[in-house]
Amino acid sequence: MNGAKKIVGVFSLLLVTCVATSALSPYFLTSYNLENLLRRTSLFGVISIGAAFVIIVGGIDLSIGSVIALVGCLLPWLLVEHGVSVWMAVPGVLGLGLVLGLCHGLLVQRLRLQPFIVTLCGLLIYRGLARGITGDQTVGFQNEFKGLRSLVKTRFPLPGFEDFAIPSTFVILLIVSTLAIIFLRFTVWGRHLLATGRNESAARHGGIRTGRYIVLAYMISAGLAGFGGMLFILDVGSAQPADFGNFYELFAIAAAVLGGCSLRGGEGSVVGVIIGAALMQVLQNAITLIDWIPDNIQYAVIGAVIIAGAISDEGFRRIVSHRRLRSP
Repeated sequence: MNGAKKIVGVFSLLLVTCVATSALSPYFLTSYNLENLLRRTSLFGVISIGAAFVIIVGGIDLSIGSVIALVGCLLPWLLVEHGVSVWMAVPGVLGLGLVLGLCHGLLVQRLRLQPFIVTLCGLLIYRGLARGITGDQTVGFQNEFKGLRSLVKTRFPLPGFEDFAIPSTFVILLIVSTLAIIFLRFTVWGRHLLATGRNESAARHGGIRTGRYIVLAYMISAGLAGFGGMLFILDVGSAQPADFGNFYELFAIAAAVLGGCSLRGGEGSVVGVIIGAALMQVLQNAITLIDWIPDNIQYAVIGAVIIAGAISDEGFRRIVSHRRLRSP
């Protein structure tokens, strides 16, 4: 019930933001803008779901943007510059994301290092590797591999809507989110992961091997970041390793927090995360479209959203605790 209230709240905020933006800019409701919003929401929704898994177990992943950069730059570097086949390059870069997540999880669980430190170091290392491997040069597909790029470039027209179509990235988001919902809500592994986030010590005493689920959460986060990196590079076609994916982890964390993921762990909703990702993209779109809002304040908005989410989470927790104490 509490999670449902949070989802209703963030969805209401999304509706209010959309109405306000459409009133202030005539371009917001155009077919081109709405389709672009849906495409970007889908891409950021994928990586936000990954970030949510780590937050649910009480951790944090600051390396998401750099994993996106490393995977996103490696894919065209392997395909175009070194002639590696698609059937080797794609599984290779996706597997790399999972391996990086495994390393994060083992460092956090086995060595008891702080998630902030582990993933912050990952942020620096993977960005440096992306720049070093590519020689800090722009990499891209150079009008090749159009079949592979159709994975994100395909559009599905809607009957009755001449200029609007559903981007294939939205279909990908639906698949990823459905699998995430099934895992979290309808499998024993998902229930154990949520229990680990709520109270790791109690879960361990209850027979749950909490370490495995913490490692799994980091693997899912980095794995979806790697998958997202592939989708992003297929979408834009080229990337500069110095700035590709910069601050994407902030968008992902903000979407997860807005969507109802408690920073204390043990609570989160995939549907809420997707709504949070949509809200972040609408806010960014509003900053771009509304003339009197400076474009360079978008990161200030993200920071304000994250702190507002943290404050509301703390306030909500105190209200619930107070009601429990007063109940007979």
